Amino acid sequence: QVQLVESGGGLVQAGGSLRLSCAASGRTFSSYTMGWFRQAPGKEREFVAAISWSGGTTYYADSVKGRFTISRDNAKNMVYLQMNNLKSEDTAIYYCSGESLYWGQGTQVTVSS
Repeated sequence: QVQLVESGGGLVQAGGSLRLSCAASGRTFSSYTMGWFRQAPGKEREFVAAISWSGGTTYYADSVKGRFTISRDNAKNMVYLQMNNLKSEDTAIYYCSGESLYWGQGTQVTVSS
């Protein structure tokens, strides 16, 4: 069992940056692929980025490639999403996920144009 708590969301102007954090509890965290998803109002939840258990492999949605960076610190049970050059279309609730089985409650990101 893994429990996930996101933080770091907020209001930012277009072109700005935010860093989301996801704190995980559970002894098996370091063995999980971790990911970030987002859901905008009136839209389906969509994949944003994922990182393998070792951190050696990362995956990104085309819409965020080159702007977002996912990372993890297994010693601290943390996953991060660095978001740069934010756009209004990045506005959404961002969720941290473990193996797409465990989910946090989400953190709101709002980008003003």
